Amino acid sequence: MKELMLIIISSAIVNNVVLSQFLGLCPFLGVSKKINTAAGMGGAIIFVITLSSFVTGLVYQFILVPTDMEYLQTIVFILIIAALVQFVEMFLKKAIPSLYQALGVYLPLITTNCAVLGVALINVQNDYNILEGTVNGFATAAGFTLSIIVMAGIREKIEYNDIPEAFRGFPTVLLTAGLMAIAFCGFSGLI
Repeated sequence: MKELMLIIISSAIVNNVVLSQFLGLCPFLGVSKKINTAAGMGGAIIFVITLSSFVTGLVYQFILVPTDMEYLQTIVFILIIAALVQFVEMFLKKAIPSLYQALGVYLPLITTNCAVLGVALINVQNDYNILEGTVNGFATAAGFTLSIIVMAGIREKIEYNDIPEAFRGFPTVLLTAGLMAIAFCGFSGLI
């Protein structure tokens, strides 16, 4: 249990996938305009990363390793992630059409989100078993969700401020992301 708690804290806060490893920046910067949309993207990311961590762990441990085909891990992991994202997209289109419309092009981009593939590869690299890999995937996705919701909250507040013309829009977003990354670096000595 202690090992799982260390994985959770490390993945969600200390080694935050967006603010420490700089993976998944496209949806982080693109979908963080409103808190509701950011939370919806975070929920989709939590589902996809957690489930893909579990499924890729199973496939790696029970298919690729016994058949000595570990070299195919990246291709197999991409196919698994693409299939999971298609299921999420179909579900959101039927169940929550407003969120599906709000996420727009960023929902299919989860397939190519390097954070999703990065977690699957980190699980293999760190020799996590299936449970540890799934917990790492969930914690990483929770850290992503935390960072995107915080960024959305800051962006909603910044929208009404008097900002010089040269810094309006994306420059302010990048400065905010940089300051958030510096703040999260303060956790680096925690674990």
